[in-house]
Amino acid sequence: MARTELGRFLRDRREALRPGDVGLPTGPRRKTPGLRREEVAGLASMSVEYYARLEQARGPHPSRQILDALTTALRLNHAERTHLFRLAGTAPAAPPGPSRTVRPHVAALLHRLEDTAAVVTSATYDVIAWNPLAEALLTSLSTEPNLARRRFIQQSMPSTGSEEFGHIAVARLRAAADRYPHDERLRQLLTDLRASAEFRHIWSLNPVRTPGHRSKTFEHPSLGRLDVDCDVLEVPNDDQQVVFLTAAPGSQSARAIRNLA
Repeated sequence: MARTELGRFLRDRREALRPGDVGLPTGPRRKTPGLRREEVAGLASMSVEYYARLEQARGPHPSRQILDALTTALRLNHAERTHLFRLAGTAPAAPPGPSRTVRPHVAALLHRLEDTAAVVTSATYDVIAWNPLAEALLTSLSTEPNLARRRFIQQSMPSTGSEEFGHIAVARLRAAADRYPHDERLRQLLTDLRASAEFRHIWSLNPVRTPGHRSKTFEHPSLGRLDVDCDVLEVPNDDQQVVFLTAAPGSQSARAIRNLA
């Protein structure tokens, strides 16, 4: 266990956070940067004395439960969590589940795109953030946010890229099942999807697909036929994807989508 390096890493991450990053009130301006030790200890459900000893390289060997609690409290990404476990001399266990929290700067990006429908999806294909144009284009995101369930169970708004997306979705969900074996929400989703014979068939093929540029045509319930381009931006630290839906400038689809804004 590298106690000195562990203490330095915890201190650096604590000082890099702001109260608003973890849902705490900002209050008056602070004399020192970052969170206070007692704030981190409270978020991690441990005593301030115990946490202080870890930062001061005087603490005992932390358990996996303690390390996972610190991961959550300090908002560590996957790479940082692995580094934390390595410093503690402990092999990291499988993460409890995929991140379903969108970083503020990613959420802000969605609303700076006036002519682009944009969503953020988690590793389980839950749409966890979207802009108004995406809601108008995809519809009912607040009531059914999971794109895989919409594809295989509801079969809503079928498109020319529907078959390809089915393989992409299964490939991503298989990877998520390997990465997050203890996530109950993912387990329930897969149980629901197995009601679809098509899903079961594609799953048996063990497809390997990666996101990228794709074009598709689909029937919107009020706008009719729309031709859109789909591009994906990876957010690897959070195992999330930002999906952008656009139409060719000047096209009929672009004019129709603009009327939704």
